[in-house]
Amino acid sequence: MVDVSRSKTAPGTASPSTPGPGTSGAPVDLAAKAQAAFEGVRAAYLAGRTRPLAWRTAQLRGVEALVREGEAELLAAMAEDFGKPRVEAWLADLAPVAAEAAHVRRRLPRWVRPRPAWPGKANLPGWAFSVPEPLGAVLVLSPWNYPVQLALNPLVAAVAAGNAVVLKPSELTPATSAALARLVPRYLDPEAVRVLEGGPEVASALLAQPFDHVFFTGSTRVGRVVMEAAARHLASVTLELGGKSPVLVARDADLEVAARRVAWGKLLNAGQTCIAPDYALVERAVLPAFVEHLVTAMGQLQGPDPAAGATRIVNDRHVERLAGLLASAEGTVVVGGEVDRERRLVAPTVVLDPDPGSPLMEEEIFGPILPVLGVADLEEAVAFVRARPKPLALYLFTNDRRVEQRVLEATTSGGVCVNHTMVHFLAPELPFGGVGASGTGAYHGRAGFEELSHRRSVVRRPTRPDLPLTYPPFDDRKERWLRRLL
Repeated sequence: MVDVSRSKTAPGTASPSTPGPGTSGAPVDLAAKAQAAFEGVRAAYLAGRTRPLAWRTAQLRGVEALVREGEAELLAAMAEDFGKPRVEAWLADLAPVAAEAAHVRRRLPRWVRPRPAWPGKANLPGWAFSVPEPLGAVLVLSPWNYPVQLALNPLVAAVAAGNAVVLKPSELTPATSAALARLVPRYLDPEAVRVLEGGPEVASALLAQPFDHVFFTGSTRVGRVVMEAAARHLASVTLELGGKSPVLVARDADLEVAARRVAWGKLLNAGQTCIAPDYALVERAVLPAFVEHLVTAMGQLQGPDPAAGATRIVNDRHVERLAGLLASAEGTVVVGGEVDRERRLVAPTVVLDPDPGSPLMEEEIFGPILPVLGVADLEEAVAFVRARPKPLALYLFTNDRRVEQRVLEATTSGGVCVNHTMVHFLAPELPFGGVGASGTGAYHGRAGFEELSHRRSVVRRPTRPDLPLTYPPFDDRKERWLRRLL
């Protein structure tokens, strides 16, 4: 979900920027700004400012107010950056943030309570419990494709857990980045939550600081760089990456509904979504009918004027990347294939049976192009998926629970939707995250609170009785009693 600005984006998501391993070569004032931002939020955390429940609740209310009162400014910024239609931008970027902040705020008083645990025989009489405590200073590197949601939802998790935060929005959506830089200090604590704008050099300068945790949404390639930088400080990481999320269509599926929902998932945000359907594997018995329904659905979702109000590809480099993927695909272009470089538009495209070894099938597409491949049966589809890196999402269309169970047991992915696409992202208490090359860690709801917390274990023992039995020197009699006791 993050896009690199100075080099080719790795297949999978949009990346905030391409941070280097350190700040060598970065201007002194830029390194100083990064250090000042880190030290400022770190000081706020160490002063205890972010720990009280009242502070956390106030920040969550601030996020809700920010997206509500700043709606017009944020929608205008996203329209300026890449032409996001107003309703789509509100639906995909603003509404999820408000819902997440409200959901977390209402449940936070319960989540912060100590959680009792069985102390074990050795600690009787005694009590055991765990307490969630903040990690400290958290760096959030956010992407361009959902520039509000993917900046503020991680922020919600971080402040709910009592952390101080530095947020770096993506430079590829400069209007939205500037809007967030104006709005965040207006609605949240400016001492403990700071926004630092800039490109790859800023990301590198921030990664050189000893943050306690780094939350990165972006490509797998850049995720490796972020993880390496965090390892220098032994900082924990949440990496929300991407990959090629497959669609499996069984012969018993409702093909019309399946095609419509796959088309919707692929065309939302012009395909620039980390969990967008990346390719479809369809049983050959129903392949012609599915493709026909798919072409119809794409035409209906575009409307009479495909260019009117369409989300643009974020920049010229990505347009050329998509054009290159199309050129290398082989297969048959069933619909679409046009590239409007001047307006940064790529027509919704279906490529039937492309070369499985082509870049179109090896790289995450991140655009409105859907390869569709015929398979003999679901077993062949499962084998195809298993032979590739673990995806962020997997979509299965079937009405047979036995098929569903087989696919769930035989594959691994960050998340799964059965008979729909992408909607698992909207479930407030489902952890959202990847596995393997598609990411590490998860957030949303309580999962985000736990991800950005350290669960501290506590055992409390009374001072009496203080049995001599447990202290050396040990003899045979003590050993016999200890063995009985434990």
